Amino acid sequence: MSIWEYANPRRFMAFTDRWMPWLFATAGVAMALGLAWGFFFTPDDFRQGSTVKIIYLHVPSAMMAINAWIMMLVASLIWLIRRHHVSALAAKAAAPVGITMTLIALATGAIWGQPMWGTWWAWDPRLTSFLILFLFYVGYIALWAAIEDPDTAADLTSVLCLVGSVFALLSRYAVNFWNQGLHQGATLSMDKEENIADVFWFPLLVSIAGFVLLFVALVFYRTRTEIRARRLHALELRERMA
Repeated sequence: MSIWEYANPRRFMAFTDRWMPWLFATAGVAMALGLAWGFFFTPDDFRQGSTVKIIYLHVPSAMMAINAWIMMLVASLIWLIRRHHVSALAAKAAAPVGITMTLIALATGAIWGQPMWGTWWAWDPRLTSFLILFLFYVGYIALWAAIEDPDTAADLTSVLCLVGSVFALLSRYAVNFWNQGLHQGATLSMDKEENIADVFWFPLLVSIAGFVLLFVALVFYRTRTEIRARRLHALELRERMA
């Protein structure tokens, strides 16, 4: 079975109707386990103290904020090239989830930064690019709301998504580009010397898995809502023309 078969709204609705309950349930279990394990059953860090435990919210939300935009980019490219409406609606559905993840990442980063850096905010390269990414999310959502014709809105928001992808990548790799930034390096790394200790690493992986599953479940749910809204809009147009 080809993946393009799910570009058919009926097949997409049938597929997501079957898998969504499992995704939500698994996401809930993984998030509850990862957060409880991380916050209540891991020791304080010898440098950061108990503030290190913010990583169980900050790291997964920051990862999903960036990856949500990348998912929107892929869906937007599919729309521009193949004109599949489900892909455009999936990109639209992911934006509110992505902006929520971005806000969580910014808020938890500020909470961590205040005791570690002595300030709630610093114009660090990664923080600045992340703030710009948040503004692109705002612009993307506003552009969808401002244009009545859905195909025109999909075209323009897809172009905006292409431009915003630069800042999604900057948010991911800013620490590597500018070594003078305050932000620490990658929490999860292939380099054993940079990677966090296993006692923090394993619950973090569980928490990340929960965030990923929750993101997929929410995008499925919201895409289904957008498909229904598009059908309703089409019916309203037919009634006006009749």
